[in-house]
Amino acid sequence: MKIHTWKEMPWEQVTHDISRRIITGVNEMVSQVYLKKDALVPEHSHISEQISYIVEGTLKFWVGGEELILRAGQLLVIPPNVPHKALALEDTLDIDIFSPIRQDWLEHTDTYFQRR
Repeated sequence: MKIHTWKEMPWEQVTHDISRRIITGVNEMVSQVYLKKDALVPEHSHISEQISYIVEGTLKFWVGGEELILRAGQLLVIPPNVPHKALALEDTLDIDIFSPIRQDWLEHTDTYFQRR
């Protein structure tokens, strides 16, 4: 058992305008994701079910062909293997929960971000 504190964890720079912090358990993963205004998470899919909770800001999602706008205090459940993408309409802090764990994030093979 370990107590984690977001403030004590370093940010991982994913792209110029997206950064994240990750905590994993045995079967689940939670991450804080910070997206600067106009940051784009390109379309992708994964075997993990995803719950996205907007702490601050606004994200526009496209999930399975449907367009949704999430604001602070709202959350979205994205089923496994459903294509989705997101655009930050303003600076946004998001909490994402995944099950199973996103190995591509841990191994930095999440190439859809087109790392620089």
